[in-house]
Amino acid sequence: MTAASSPTPGLRIRKAAVLGAGVMGAQIAAHLTNAGVETVLFDLPAKDGPKSGIALKAIANLAKLSPAPLADKALAASIIPANYDDDLDHLKDVDLVIEAIAERMDWKLDLYKKIAGHLSKTAIIASNTSGLSINTLAEALPEEMRHRFCGVHFFNPPRYMHLVELIPTRLTDKNVLDGLEAFLVTTVGKGVVIAKDTPNFIGNRIGVFSMLSAMYHTDQFKLGFDTVDALTGPALGRPKSATYRTADVVGLDTMAHVIKTMADTLPDDPWHQYFKAPVWLQGLIDKGAMGQKTGGGFYKKVGKDIVVLDVAKQDFRPSEQKPSDEVAAILGIKDPAEKFGKLRASTDPQAQFLWASFRDLFHYSAYHLADIADTARDVDFAIRWGYGWKLGPFETWQAAGWQQIAEWINDDIKAGKAMSNAPLPAWVTDGRKGVHGKDGSYSASANADKPRSQHPVYRRQLFPDPILGEKFDTGTTVWENDGVRLWTLGDDGIGIISFKTKMNTVNDHVLDGVQHAIKLAEEKLKAVVIWQTGEPFSAGADLKGALGLLKEGRFDDFEKMVTNFQATSMAIKHSLVPVVSAVRGMAFGGGCEFQMHSARTVAALESYIGLVEAGVGLLPAGGGLHELAIRAAKANPADPFEELKKVFETVAMAKVSASAFEAKNLGLLRDGDVVVFNAYELLYVAKQVANALAESGYRPPLPANAIPVAGDVGTATFKASLANLQAGYFASPHDIEIATRIADTLCGGVIERGSTVDEEWLLALERKHFVELAKTEKTQARIAHTMTTGKPLRN
Repeated sequence: MTAASSPTPGLRIRKAAVLGAGVMGAQIAAHLTNAGVETVLFDLPAKDGPKSGIALKAIANLAKLSPAPLADKALAASIIPANYDDDLDHLKDVDLVIEAIAERMDWKLDLYKKIAGHLSKTAIIASNTSGLSINTLAEALPEEMRHRFCGVHFFNPPRYMHLVELIPTRLTDKNVLDGLEAFLVTTVGKGVVIAKDTPNFIGNRIGVFSMLSAMYHTDQFKLGFDTVDALTGPALGRPKSATYRTADVVGLDTMAHVIKTMADTLPDDPWHQYFKAPVWLQGLIDKGAMGQKTGGGFYKKVGKDIVVLDVAKQDFRPSEQKPSDEVAAILGIKDPAEKFGKLRASTDPQAQFLWASFRDLFHYSAYHLADIADTARDVDFAIRWGYGWKLGPFETWQAAGWQQIAEWINDDIKAGKAMSNAPLPAWVTDGRKGVHGKDGSYSASANADKPRSQHPVYRRQLFPDPILGEKFDTGTTVWENDGVRLWTLGDDGIGIISFKTKMNTVNDHVLDGVQHAIKLAEEKLKAVVIWQTGEPFSAGADLKGALGLLKEGRFDDFEKMVTNFQATSMAIKHSLVPVVSAVRGMAFGGGCEFQMHSARTVAALESYIGLVEAGVGLLPAGGGLHELAIRAAKANPADPFEELKKVFETVAMAKVSASAFEAKNLGLLRDGDVVVFNAYELLYVAKQVANALAESGYRPPLPANAIPVAGDVGTATFKASLANLQAGYFASPHDIEIATRIADTLCGGVIERGSTVDEEWLLALERKHFVELAKTEKTQARIAHTMTTGKPLRN
């Protein structure tokens, strides 16, 4: 363990083993491998073929899954397949074992007995069970190992769901727990919630109850499954899959199993009578309709249409999925108190459904808070991070007016309208305004407010995910205009540039602002980080402004804007203080080009980076092509074309990386750029990198005056490959024109192969081709279409 004063991870895990190569086990192994942990994936010995065939098949299957569990498909080769007969020796040098086999207590206990003798004296053992008792599982281990055992419950899919529930037993060593929390937060990139050892823990206990409540009220108010999904999705700040689509994705058999676990393990729960699969859910399962994995459940695809089950007709009908006009208007109200008041007062069955579902969720969460979680914050984070809600149940209640909602819940309990007549706990109506406040979040078991965890790992999160009403120090403004703010956080001399535009797009104010901020940084600061206060990093150039200039025929102004774009990239590249880009989410077009010109990029794993201009009929002209040409020449001065081949397709096909690792493969990030797994640690790491560059005597690259280029021979070779695409109808004539201009710019124009050019030559080529494309009707049509529909036009 590291000293408590150091905000660095406390557990050094070189090698891990995952027991069970099912859906969750294989994907946990994949994500540990993403994080650079050597991982052995175990399963039963196969009856036929190679003995580790089950694990081998699971590893091969990772490449087919969507969304992709692996951040780079090549990582699959690093996962070691194993079986329990031949390979238990692998366990002697693993630091962490995660068991992820089927939810059968007897099977898990047998497996623990089998592996115990093969583990080192320091290995940590954890179960990924979604609801079995962690204390009972610990009893299968030898006594000297029990202090190193706990629950580590990942949510599906493990790479993308932020939540991991960490469940200690009565005997788990605090150092083991703290070390594992640091490892999960920093190395694996997760949001950790400490849960009590109760059935289904926090996320599934509350989340599954919310789904059961919605299912019960679907019946009560006689609503269609598609209507319920229209009401319980983005309209409430929840994922598009809402209620019934989520059940289809999870698998109806899995859903029924989780409900049965609740029924079996929570006999004294006042809501116990509702812990059963509704008749129509069981009916679908009996027919083998398990949801998405069997081609249909509540929904199925017929041709291009999505149809939904109509219980009354016992048949499928076209899915409509929209709320009534009255409820749509109520859901559009910004003030939560007014919204909830109107939902409760309305006679529309959809409004009554929503009020009833919220009422029972609030009632259930408050009643069980003391049993299942240390604080209300843990419940809200578990639901936000594990189920993708914008606000957790307690945050939603507090925002809507705590005491008024509590009074209405009490009225409904007395009137027999609530699902249970269990009383609200006394603390709910003690005059409080909510459960989150300046002193922390309410702990029902301690009857006190508790601040956030003091674990050293959280010092790395300068702006953690805020709970309702939480405010963090937003630093000191050095300078700002309408486009950007230059500010500092603390006294480390590192400036932060944040954009102020919608989606952090780039317009004239941003371009001028970045250039001015860098000049000020050169005078007053030691380094600069470009970091946005929220995702995305940047959606690229402001197309609306660009199209306006084109439509008005103001081509000179349009060219000036492009020149200014390039000047901004050059200001970033040649700044006398290091400029570090901290990227998370989308970095498209100009956003991608800015990070390409930074001294270094620090990118969150979930960074989706691309030079996407070809999709709107243009080419990158913020210096992106010029930078790729320079990098190719540096990598292979004798034949830059060999390097250009790797990036030409990336740009011509407007490819976007599906991770920061893939961005390196596509040539959009450099090998030396840093990948961070927890996006909330991004600013901390970027500032550390910027500081290290400054302290090491940073100097910007000298202007490149003799760049060898591939010339007209390179362009001609690219054009030959494009001819094949056009012949096969894979590309339109306009696609070919765009790609040809990209090739010409990358190769340095119509000059001899091996000639040398300077940076300005390449920048001028970019501008020329960009402006000429922008003048064409087809490109203007593409820009307009993308702005209107959000989708590319092939013309």
